[in-house]
Amino acid sequence: MSKTFEKLQPLLDKSMALQTARSLFEWDDQTTAPFEAADYTSKVVGILSDEYMKSMINDDVRKLLKKLQEDKEQEDLTETQKAIVRELGKTYEQLESIPPEEYRAFNEYTSIANRKWAKAKKDNKYEDFAPYLKKIIEFKKKFAGYRAKGNKKPYEVLLGDYDECFMIKELDTFFDKVKSDIIPLLKEVAKKAETVDKSYNYLSYDIDKQKEFCKFLAGYVGFDFNRGVIAESAHPFTMQLHNHDVRITDRYMENNLESAMFSIIHESGHAIYEMNIDDAITQTLVGGGASMGMHESQSRFYENLIGRSKDFWEPIYDKLVNTYPDNLKDINLDHFIKGINKAAPSLIRTEADELSYCIHIIIRYEIEKMLFSDEVDIEELPKVWNQKYEEYMGITPTTDAEGILQDTHWSYGEFGYFPSYAIGTAVASQIYFCMDELMPMDQYLNEGNLIPIRDFLRDYIHKHGAVRNTNQILMEVCGEEFNAEYYVTYLKEKYKNLYSL
Repeated sequence: MSKTFEKLQPLLDKSMALQTARSLFEWDDQTTAPFEAADYTSKVVGILSDEYMKSMINDDVRKLLKKLQEDKEQEDLTETQKAIVRELGKTYEQLESIPPEEYRAFNEYTSIANRKWAKAKKDNKYEDFAPYLKKIIEFKKKFAGYRAKGNKKPYEVLLGDYDECFMIKELDTFFDKVKSDIIPLLKEVAKKAETVDKSYNYLSYDIDKQKEFCKFLAGYVGFDFNRGVIAESAHPFTMQLHNHDVRITDRYMENNLESAMFSIIHESGHAIYEMNIDDAITQTLVGGGASMGMHESQSRFYENLIGRSKDFWEPIYDKLVNTYPDNLKDINLDHFIKGINKAAPSLIRTEADELSYCIHIIIRYEIEKMLFSDEVDIEELPKVWNQKYEEYMGITPTTDAEGILQDTHWSYGEFGYFPSYAIGTAVASQIYFCMDELMPMDQYLNEGNLIPIRDFLRDYIHKHGAVRNTNQILMEVCGEEFNAEYYVTYLKEKYKNLYSL
């Protein structure tokens, strides 16, 4: 055991505690806090953010970190400790470059901006949120500029915060493949999808019954209610304080059966990942997911690869029908499976089908690139957004709420995050293909036995937290780094079979 690391540990524990407190305010803000709290609570968030920064950026941490980065000290560290030192180095470099007063101001501002976004979306008035978005982007450009080295573009700095394995070059290659292979398939499927009657999905579904069934679904896929809770929010999300306190939210709409069900499966996928983090590394710098791309792979794995399959619903479809007998008594399982996999161009990302989903991400990625290379002004964003939807989807938003204002991410300054959804969607397919060669996935699902699937994911991915990055995990699980062919092959095979193309 390194004595230097022992000296560092209590300093890291303090930083973790401050970060946890800040996370609790974020959870409260999005779930139960009154609307008018934000302007005042933002001061508390700002102070906590300032204290967090001071706990990380100081002479004691700097000296210990520098010593631990030396080759001689590295010899005395475990694999986990080396990973913690590596992550601390990244965090220290990131925070040290930002003046403390600017870091505090940014965190206070985003706390307010998120509420402004929510109201602007409700009122369908982009112009009310635009000034806040402009200032947030100014903050992020400045922060990225502080950190950019050599010829690295500011937007690449932000991308690296979410997945270090995917910069602009890798994403452009991936997205070009999706556009060339999937957009034509989507157009072909959309013509056939018109024959799928999905009217049952938009009947009236009692909200209390939805909550009850969604709680069942969460437990069914593996959410542990002794270590997690479910709340409601405008935008479903997952938050972990540690592996024994993982919190997820859902959103319920009376006239959309699928929405809450697949949101809860998705968020449960995130939660299971966090709950399976090894006790030895939870509450450390590597005590979360390997990357946002890998995190999204787990939620999309459960939501799509498992949750939209007939084998998954075979053991539990009767329970769904019995929950809503008046609406579903004449909808057999085959009809339901075609319904939940119906594909067509759409406007809302969170409600998008599996085939069109990544097109939504490409649009956001391309707009973010434009923003950070100064190719578009804030005032022009709704127009650019609408043009891209028309170009890629053949449809145009009629309101800001279903267009530029539909996502919460930018109100928090989370630029560079969106590509993680697409990376994760593709990684999920790659992992599924590998697992299917090692175990009878269809049989397990058909039997309602998800335990072997969860155990495999825990042992090869979840328990390691962020000790390894996305490509290192894929090498361990699949014997190769990221390969988008699995994703494209999966979609082509699935939808050609579903629609007899």
